[in-house]
Amino acid sequence: GTLSNDIGRIRSVFKYAYDADLTDKPVRFGTSFDKPSKKTLRLERAKSGTRMFEAEELRRIFDAVPQPLKAMVLLGINCGFGNTDVATLPKSAVDLERGWVTFPRPKTGIERKCPLWPETIEALREVIAQRPDPLERADADYVFLTRFGRRFVRMTDEDDPGQRRALDAIVGQFRKVLRKLDINGKRNFYAIRHTFQTVAEESRDLPAVKSIMGHADNSMSAVYRERISDERLQVVTAAVHEWLWPAKQEASDQ
Repeated sequence: GTLSNDIGRIRSVFKYAYDADLTDKPVRFGTSFDKPSKKTLRLERAKSGTRMFEAEELRRIFDAVPQPLKAMVLLGINCGFGNTDVATLPKSAVDLERGWVTFPRPKTGIERKCPLWPETIEALREVIAQRPDPLERADADYVFLTRFGRRFVRMTDEDDPGQRRALDAIVGQFRKVLRKLDINGKRNFYAIRHTFQTVAEESRDLPAVKSIMGHADNSMSAVYRERISDERLQVVTAAVHEWLWPAKQEASDQ
């Protein structure tokens, strides 16, 4: 996946350079610079194992993880949020009184709306109450900041744009938790998003799952569908909550 993305980006850069008359000739990459075949990707994915967490593993993570990472993990399994999602989540997108987060996916700009569990609301209240002052004014509205007042996912500050690189503090912190709990380290924080998708599909309402995930729906049905009700979104997240904490669901039903 990462290799395919990198190859695609490099090809796009050189194509843009030729289309914009920045180079005289198109670049010939040769056959060795092709993207890996689907078979190769399937074999590599099989070597890495399943990219999701089981309910018991997530419960152990919740018991061990400190704030603000705990709230991030909850957003991951409650709403399918990834690293960049939580790192760029503005306070203005979170309605803790009504229990909703409305936040376009940064990667695609597709609108998303997700009902929040009581556990997620409580964790977010703690984070916002304890949040350090931002180091830069531009970060003032973000829910999550490191103890140094910076975003958890950001670019380095080099003057030369070509030398800048992405820094992701979530990756390192989450890896430490997995190592401490002796949970398979080949999975990462983004695997929580995989987990949400996998479990949420058991609700059998794929359009609602796609809506929460911020996935583009290119089906003909989506062309005619004008909205998805809040009730359908709540059914999806309730299904994931029941999978994660079946004992809580049983207690509430009694």
